Amino acid sequence: MKSIRPLLAILLSAILAAPAGLAQQQPGAPATALDRFQMPQPPGAWFMRPYRQATVAPINLNNSNRLDSLLRAGIIYLSLDDAIAVALENNLDLELSRYTPQLAQVDLLRAQAGGLLRGVPTAVRASTASVQSQVTGGSTGGAGSGASAQSSGDAGGVGGTVITQTGVAIPTLDGTFFSSATIGHRSSPQSNTITTGTTALAFDSRQLNVGYQQNFLTGTSFTYAWNNSYFSSNNRNSIINPGWNPNMQLQLTQKLLQGFGLAVNNRNIRVAKNNLKVGDLTFKLQVMTTIAGIVNLYWDLVSFNEDLRVKKKAVEVAQKFYEDNRKQVAIGTLAPIEIVRAEARVAQAQQDLTNSETALLQQETIIKNALSRTGVASPSVAEARVVPTDKLAQPVDDQLDKLKDLVDLALSARPDLEQTRISIENNKIAISGSRSQLLPSLEVQAAFQNNSLAGQPNALLATAPQLIDPYFQGGYSTALGQIFRRNFPDYSLGFNLSIPIRNRTAQADYIRDQISLRQAELNAQRQVNDVRVNVQNALISVIQAKARYESAVKERRLQEQTLDAENKKYALGASTAFQVVQTQRDLAQAQGGEVAALAAYSRARVQLDLQTAQILDKYKVEIADAKAGRSSRPIQPVRN
Repeated sequence: MKSIRPLLAILLSAILAAPAGLAQQQPGAPATALDRFQMPQPPGAWFMRPYRQATVAPINLNNSNRLDSLLRAGIIYLSLDDAIAVALENNLDLELSRYTPQLAQVDLLRAQAGGLLRGVPTAVRASTASVQSQVTGGSTGGAGSGASAQSSGDAGGVGGTVITQTGVAIPTLDGTFFSSATIGHRSSPQSNTITTGTTALAFDSRQLNVGYQQNFLTGTSFTYAWNNSYFSSNNRNSIINPGWNPNMQLQLTQKLLQGFGLAVNNRNIRVAKNNLKVGDLTFKLQVMTTIAGIVNLYWDLVSFNEDLRVKKKAVEVAQKFYEDNRKQVAIGTLAPIEIVRAEARVAQAQQDLTNSETALLQQETIIKNALSRTGVASPSVAEARVVPTDKLAQPVDDQLDKLKDLVDLALSARPDLEQTRISIENNKIAISGSRSQLLPSLEVQAAFQNNSLAGQPNALLATAPQLIDPYFQGGYSTALGQIFRRNFPDYSLGFNLSIPIRNRTAQADYIRDQISLRQAELNAQRQVNDVRVNVQNALISVIQAKARYESAVKERRLQEQTLDAENKKYALGASTAFQVVQTQRDLAQAQGGEVAALAAYSRARVQLDLQTAQILDKYKVEIADAKAGRSSRPIQPVRN
């Protein structure tokens, strides 16, 4: 037992003096990306921190209080500002996208340890389609689908998958403390008793080895080892028995060609830092797409309410016309067939009203689902009616002829274009690994070792005290003194050179990475071309929608005047009931067309704002609020 105590003391000393790299963060150190997911640790638990399971908070399916505050007597009174604020707090697409920047942070943590990148997802979920889009097959277009997945092996562009890395392997940057302990007994029969003085040599050994290994971004690595050995045997001819034979080793290795330098070995860290921006841009793009979808859903809801009002007015007009005809038939001034004609018009108007009412209910369900984390699972939300408090805005005389300014604005502000630029930069960074792989492997190694030997005279050998050199006589402390005085040093210096013949794998990887870079550059130019086309098309759509609305207003006014004139002619007997019914139908269609044209104009403006990346500025949406899942907007009062 006494022989093990010094070994245990050395082990405890090594643990207490372990390099700071054993812990991710000591008390008082700056917070790391891991802190976001780490549960609070008790004081003094920093040493065990790297080995504890990090905890990601469970998902939150509770709606914010804002949605409940908008619910009054079974009705959700909703303004556009309120709809945007509730979406920032409750929309599941945004909640899902909030994890993307966190994935980028974890990827950086992995890269700083020398691990392969697992990639940051860049997919953006399309906004929820309204009832009208579902019927017509259209959908709200996005500002882009985000940067394409990086094509280079270690650029990393696909979420949830370990990317196969090409080029020189990146060293593991987290230091490693290692130790081993052995207690053994060995018996060996001896045919020659002259050398050992016994027929069976029994050997007891105690070994405790500790060390630390660390790699650096420069291509340097070192290994430090402290080896402790205690031995005891029944060898009668051994002068020292028992004894200590510890040694201290230090080995340094430096890569000089392949794998040399910061630019090669920190490429994943630089890519991961770039992907922090990609994660933020992906989230911003999702916010833009979601807000555009919410605005479109809201204006479609407003237009459905306006359409319902028009349909109700059409039913009232048709019902009044039916009542008037019934009275005239009763007094014999009108043929009975006209009652049937009027009844058909009432039935058609009521059918149109039913279609409008059901479409409004469907639209309310869609917008409630977009503004709630649990959709319409909550009875209070499912049964509530949604009453929009804002009105469709009339077209304004914007300067819609400055196409070049709008294109320049889009090219400078679009998040997906910035994602593509970062993707190209990541590809260029990744190529450095394949370029280094082309070089031969040349390593320089230096090794140093201090040896020692100390022990007690063999009690089985009568002349041992006279034979043993006093320099070796002693215990473990004597051996330590020999090590630190470097009485018995070993050292060596050498190199390892490896030159691949033909080197075809490295050549193929380097060529492939360059081809992928050229493809990414062409894709970037294609994306710029698409942006120019999309902005121009969105601008044209706004101009067309504005012209369509102006035409619809004139058509509605014409039909109002026509119906008024037709009613007067009918009262004088100069017109027929068929003409009046037809005119009523034309007026209802004109009024519905005006509402549809105004809604189409609103959607066209939203699409233009989305294509030019001005949607967030226009509706005063802060990315910080979107990331936090809260909105500082005050609840809008209900306007009569």
